Amino acid sequence: MSEQESSLPTPAVTPATHPRLPKRLIVLLLLYVAASVSGLIAKQGVLFCLLTLFMVLGILGRQKAGLIMLRGYTLVQLALISMLPVLLYDPDNLVVGPTTVHLGEWQGKFPDYVIFIVLIILSLLQVWIAFDKKVKAWFKPKLNLNIMS
Repeated sequence: MSEQESSLPTPAVTPATHPRLPKRLIVLLLLYVAASVSGLIAKQGVLFCLLTLFMVLGILGRQKAGLIMLRGYTLVQLALISMLPVLLYDPDNLVVGPTTVHLGEWQGKFPDYVIFIVLIILSLLQVWIAFDKKVKAWFKPKLNLNIMS
């Protein structure tokens, strides 16, 4: 009987591990910070840029409100970018031909649908990151919704 008891596996006790900040979330936060800082430098959408930086602070603080804001931010952004072709369609002022894209000294000419497809794909990637299990595990779900606590 003692042989049977000793052959049973014993549950391993593991110390409580803290979830690590996912790399994909780090990349997304760096993108948000770069966009917000460039908006502040250009003095375009200052309030929106400040709110985005507060959202980044909430995410780094592992606040539940940061997760809610991140998910809402990405969903609203996806909805707005998906509606861009409809919102920008104006038959009276329709420009025929490709759009010129300037990236430093490089210039490229792309049709509008290519630009819209790239923007929608980038928004879908943000939504995928925001609703990922590893990203959700980063946050402390038991905290209240106060972003500054």
